Amino acid sequence: MRILPLLSILLAAVSLRAESLLPPNARVAVIGDSITEQKIYSKYIETYLLACTGRSDIKVFQFGWSGERAGGFAARLENDLAIFNPNVATTCYGMNDGSYRPYAPEVGAEYEKNMRLVIDGLKKVGVKAMAIGSPGGVDPDYFKKNVTGQDYNDNLSHLRDIAKKLAEENKQSFANVYDTMISALTKSKAALGKEYGPFGGDGFHPAPAGQLLMAQAFLKALGFDGEIGTITVDVKGTSTASSGHAVKGGQNGSVTLESTKWPFVFDADSVSAGSNRSILPYTSFNQDLNRFTLKVVNLGSAKAKVTWGSQSKEFTLAQLEAGINLAAEFTKTPFDNDFAALTNAITQKESYETILIKNLVTHMRVIATEAAEEPKVAAALVKLKKNLAAEHAKQDANVRRFIKPVTHTIKVEEVK
Repeated sequence: MRILPLLSILLAAVSLRAESLLPPNARVAVIGDSITEQKIYSKYIETYLLACTGRSDIKVFQFGWSGERAGGFAARLENDLAIFNPNVATTCYGMNDGSYRPYAPEVGAEYEKNMRLVIDGLKKVGVKAMAIGSPGGVDPDYFKKNVTGQDYNDNLSHLRDIAKKLAEENKQSFANVYDTMISALTKSKAALGKEYGPFGGDGFHPAPAGQLLMAQAFLKALGFDGEIGTITVDVKGTSTASSGHAVKGGQNGSVTLESTKWPFVFDADSVSAGSNRSILPYTSFNQDLNRFTLKVVNLGSAKAKVTWGSQSKEFTLAQLEAGINLAAEFTKTPFDNDFAALTNAITQKESYETILIKNLVTHMRVIATEAAEEPKVAAALVKLKKNLAAEHAKQDANVRRFIKPVTHTIKVEEVK
């Protein structure tokens, strides 16, 4: 009989595997250079954490700083992170650390030294879980520096290997941003031509298509398994849904659901690199992170029409019995408007975070010595930090106004 309690514990552990790197009341710092300060991949990460996990205890703060190298963040780490007190962090340095030159041992040594300072600093301020990211890659068709794109990608691949080594040494997760981006770049260029530019007009500040790849690498490193939910529609009976999706009505092929776990929603354009949807055929985002599965049983025909929101598509009996991924198959979803409202609010909050850190918080280091010697200055500094944190809390609360259950209907009709 002792086996049963042990089995229950093991099953519970397995069920938590997808979010094992995010503790209760997770506070996630998204850290990096100007690519992070673009506030695109950080927005995708935050939207996913708030909308797609079904959790309400996660908070996110982006700390991007244009032109920064790992050493620059190490110098401001303790001061700047104090405004948020994270217990989880993602880091993405290396693009500037490579110095826009061919790789040389001294480049790698300097990057490794400074990344060690970052990791040690994060531990010191209480960060327990890290997704240590490699730098991304550059697009040789658009990259115009004193080094060729091919040579700089070689440089960045060396820095990738260093980041991976440091993650393993520190028993932290590694986010392979470089390979995720370069793999998709190679495939998309082969299909769409060299004019397609997912890594941006300069070849290294990614457009939304490239930014989605970055978010993909970090979300995988954070441990998410991509199960948004499974809906089983019984054409001749009662439909069921997995956790995060409550059946509110419907029968005989139709089901109305209330979902607190949202699928990730993409931009409309399937061609432009300015749309994150355009990169989907060349990467595994939907398979890895965005599986909202519909299964159909007791279908009496060889195929059926599935209507989800305003869009309909036909699928075979075999496809529907095996399960189709609604998030991948439908370009319009009932979540589109709510998703857009949430991401807009997150963009507003993250823009405030850039102003807060770059214009105010980081400069508090200048008066730290005086504050230590003068009680009135110290008290004023404490009050200012408290007020800034309160304003950020208001921004975060505004974001959460847009997180709500979404009611939607799936209808399955036999096609004779």
